[in-house]
Amino acid sequence: MNHRWGLLSFVAMLMVAGSAGCGDDEKDATPAKVTKAAWIYISEIGDGGWTYAHNQGRLQVEAELENVTTTYIENINDGDAVASEAAIREAAAKNDIVFTTSFGYMNPTATVAADFPNVRFEHCSGYLSGANFINYFGRIEQARYLTGIVAGRMTTANKIGYVAAFPLPEVFRGINAFTLGAQSVNPDVEVYVYWTKTWYGPTEESAGANALITDQGVDIIAQHQDTTAPILAARDAGIYAIGYDTDMSAAAPGTVLTSAIWHWGPYYAKRVRAVQGGTWTSENYWGGLHDGIAGLGLFGAMVTESVRAEVGTAQAAIADGTLNIFAGPISKADGSTWVAVGAAIPDAEQLSMTDAVMGVTEVNARE
Repeated sequence: MNHRWGLLSFVAMLMVAGSAGCGDDEKDATPAKVTKAAWIYISEIGDGGWTYAHNQGRLQVEAELENVTTTYIENINDGDAVASEAAIREAAAKNDIVFTTSFGYMNPTATVAADFPNVRFEHCSGYLSGANFINYFGRIEQARYLTGIVAGRMTTANKIGYVAAFPLPEVFRGINAFTLGAQSVNPDVEVYVYWTKTWYGPTEESAGANALITDQGVDIIAQHQDTTAPILAARDAGIYAIGYDTDMSAAAPGTVLTSAIWHWGPYYAKRVRAVQGGTWTSENYWGGLHDGIAGLGLFGAMVTESVRAEVGTAQAAIADGTLNIFAGPISKADGSTWVAVGAAIPDAEQLSMTDAVMGVTEVNARE
């Protein structure tokens, strides 16, 4: 999702020393302080999804900023609090700012932040914060709404599968936004959700996609996980798919309609610059299409110009605030009224969302 941030200048300090025995002054440049930044990743940087997208942001920091070094620790299970805290603590001991990039790192990050008051900590997708600790995320559900428009136009069965990670508000926002986007152009669409309880589990995610294809007869697969496994399952079944995290079109050419993608680089560069310039503040962030943290990948050749134009119109309206994707009328999956005409789901409720909208069927148990 593309932020555009102003640049903070970094001025190198020079010390001037008089030369003994000659008439010329010599200026010895004092080496600029190197700012050190670290990232903690839940999977390997080559996962093609979530971690890959964050690591692309780290690489952008290296490419754009001077006097900065970056490091990362990968494959840290965010469900293991001991391992997570150990990795975060290791990074904190050597760096000026630490980015922890998965929800389960939240409490360990808070613990370590309290022990390192002079280090800055930024946690992705959580809700805790403190004097030297903030949380950051983006409204990827806005991009998912757009991918829903594509899927709603491209389905012929009016049945779309959604391979979902965990029943968390983040995931429900995505499911609901995708469904509402599809229904905005095709009211007959039904979305079938399969819970894998994984962020990075290619075997489980492939099995979930195949179950939706075989048992529910879906003709498009969407996903909320970090691997390309659902995309590949769709390819092998000869149906279309919607990618997530990064542009997944290269993983299955001819299969991927588009992807809901993250652009972390501008945000990371902005925050590291702030540390360099001494202007870092404890300010939580939740961006969207308007500042580019979320966006769309390439359209597949099968997506018509009329559908692309329809998506472009909706994207512009979301970005300028004239289209609220969670504005009423909205009903819950059980048929009850959720949001009346003229109202919208407020941010606080979005951040705790665990209900599904009408048209969503969960085909296996949440827990």
